[in-house]
Amino acid sequence: MSIDSRTARCVVCGPREAHLPRLGGLLRRCTACGFSWTAQAQTEADGRYDEDYFAAGGYDDYFRAEPRRFEARRRLRWLLSAVRPKVLLEAGPAGGYFLEAAHHAGITTSGIEVSEAAARFANEHLHMPVRHGYFETIAPTLTADTVCAFHVLEHVEDPRAFLHAAHTALTPNGWLALEVPNIASAAAHRLGRDWPGLQPRYHRWHFTPDTLVRLVTAAGFEVVRQDTVVFRYYMPLGYRLRHARHLLPADLIGLRSPRLTHPRLGDLLRVIARIPPTGRSS
Repeated sequence: MSIDSRTARCVVCGPREAHLPRLGGLLRRCTACGFSWTAQAQTEADGRYDEDYFAAGGYDDYFRAEPRRFEARRRLRWLLSAVRPKVLLEAGPAGGYFLEAAHHAGITTSGIEVSEAAARFANEHLHMPVRHGYFETIAPTLTADTVCAFHVLEHVEDPRAFLHAAHTALTPNGWLALEVPNIASAAAHRLGRDWPGLQPRYHRWHFTPDTLVRLVTAAGFEVVRQDTVVFRYYMPLGYRLRHARHLLPADLIGLRSPRLTHPRLGDLLRVIARIPPTGRSS
């Protein structure tokens, strides 16, 4: 395993803080803030997110309508509980199902997707306006009052550059919604190297509630809401009930609660933030 020079320092604290190996050297962890990143060198994004990614990478269900539409509706309900977008830009929309849900809610939508296969599916099958390319390059040429990125920030080359592009694309007082795997989750602590969120070939960055809030705030946003959800959150009720004896025990042990949300220990970390009226983060 070779060390990637681009990830040899903490993007939250900078190069001055020490970092140590974690999980047998698979990750590096900042001793100051606890932010972690994959130490393994990675190929460029264009080579990672081809059609094989969605098959061999375990993401073949990204194009399956039933689970993705349920997931999209849940995400949209969460977003609408904080903000009512008029123009929404999504980074990494994959098959386009969240854009479809937002469009049906009367929101003007568009997306930017690094995978040509996914962008083509969104355009041809769902008729959603998704551009193929890098968010950091295209987003600053667009304007939206809300930017969403679900399971994108852990993949990008530089989270700071991504957040800067989002900030540039947003109108004054615009909104940002993010979801990423939570390396501070009960499951991550329990499973170690077997934690599904590691995925060293694809996931470069690993966020905790504190480090994500710190990074978003440093990018000029004010965090309005932050919590975590368990994987069961995106499973329909019937599926959760049928598989309760397999799904529920680990959550009860780790979270000490049957709830689908938790302030810090759930599998997935969510943040809603906005550009403050002053244009500066508080």
